[in-house]
Amino acid sequence: MASWRAFVNSPVGPKTTHFWGPVANWGFVVAGLVDMQKPPEMISGNMTGAMCVYSALFMRFAWMVQPRNYLLLACHASNETVQLYQLSRWARGQGYLQPKEEKKAE
Repeated sequence: MASWRAFVNSPVGPKTTHFWGPVANWGFVVAGLVDMQKPPEMISGNMTGAMCVYSALFMRFAWMVQPRNYLLLACHASNETVQLYQLSRWARGQGYLQPKEEKKAE
């Protein structure tokens, strides 16, 4: 019980925005995962690129702020991964990246 109370009252516990901000940001990750089912033509390259920059900046913020906010770091690292994948889907769909060719067995 004491460890639960310590978590609740900690500087990154559920009584602070340092907890609820990252929890809300997991919505970006979920939205990106859901969008993986959509065709690449529906992806906005500008918005996906902006989300990549946003998550990269906030990963640095989460690491540098004291106390370190590991929940925010995990959230934005996950979002960065999802958004980079979406950006690669968009780039392939636009013809910027060539699809990998399978080697033929000789």
